[in-house]
Amino acid sequence: MDPRIRQHASIIVNHSVGVEEGDNVLITGPAAAEDLIVALNEAVGDIGGVPVNTLSNGRASRAYLKAAGTDGLETPTHQLALAEATDKIIRIRGDSNVTELSDVAPEIVAERSRVNQPVSETIMSKDWCLTQYPSSGNAQLAEMSTDAYQNFVWDAIDKDWQAQHDHQAAMVERLDAASEVRIVSSETTDLTMSVEGMITINDDGHENLPGGEVFTAPVPDSVEGEVLFDLPLYHQGQEVTGARLVFENGEVVEHEAEKNESVLQSVLETDPGARRLGELGIGMNRDIDRFTYNMLFDEKMGDTVHMAVGRAYPETVGEDHEPNESATHVDMIVDMSEDSRIELDGEIVQQNGTFVFEDGFEDA
Repeated sequence: MDPRIRQHASIIVNHSVGVEEGDNVLITGPAAAEDLIVALNEAVGDIGGVPVNTLSNGRASRAYLKAAGTDGLETPTHQLALAEATDKIIRIRGDSNVTELSDVAPEIVAERSRVNQPVSETIMSKDWCLTQYPSSGNAQLAEMSTDAYQNFVWDAIDKDWQAQHDHQAAMVERLDAASEVRIVSSETTDLTMSVEGMITINDDGHENLPGGEVFTAPVPDSVEGEVLFDLPLYHQGQEVTGARLVFENGEVVEHEAEKNESVLQSVLETDPGARRLGELGIGMNRDIDRFTYNMLFDEKMGDTVHMAVGRAYPETVGEDHEPNESATHVDMIVDMSEDSRIELDGEIVQQNGTFVFEDGFEDA
């Protein structure tokens, strides 16, 4: 086994979810990630935890969704019971075919999100981690050789997470103290939102591995303006490009996309909360330096901003605010590397991808 796989497992078990003796640990992943699943079971066993393994399979999911349709989908109560009985949850991505769900109707995928909402909420109430195994399908989507993609993934994961935490703390401090955020990019994005009373999270490789962002929740009815997500979204096996949203009083009142607009529309029609923003995230991981059609990595790039329509993470919502509730949570990315800025209460904190506390800010 590649020693980097055992290192990957060690980071998940010890840093990301903090497995302790006696913990019930749910590990779910595809067959392509078998080596990582084996390494995780070893690491959990060494600590004295009790693992349960389940297989995720794109072909099986496709078969079920097409057979069930929107009318046949129900909340999987047995899966909910497993999540409720689990202390730590580790979810692994690793596709052999990234387009497996491309011929499943978007409304069926949206309905699955709705019926699975109790399961998703239970998972998020636990110590959980979502990570990536460098499978050949994801390497192909990223237009990289398998070896190069393995290096890319493990270089982004095996790093000094305390140092990353410290780097991001400067932005957490500024965002936590701010009342209003403005995102401007070229002539296509000018969006304002209130974050007053909300909580900024320093993502240093716990729920997401790799980590490398700071994120919070906007006040739901405060979002105003328009945004063009100029980096593609790969959602349920389909590529959405040129997604544009216009907000009034926090709600999407106009939307369009250059490609697969029906997928974007289906997301927005999931439920009323899907037409509002649940997350604002700012990428800060400088070791992720290329776009790979994988949101787990792409949203962490250091010269990007991402926003998610749908569910807000409870830990980002202040006690005086109600969270935006939805069965979906879909991130989309704005490239902030050129002709762009982030303002907090009128003060520029990032210019053309460079933060005010980084070298070169004055020249950006």
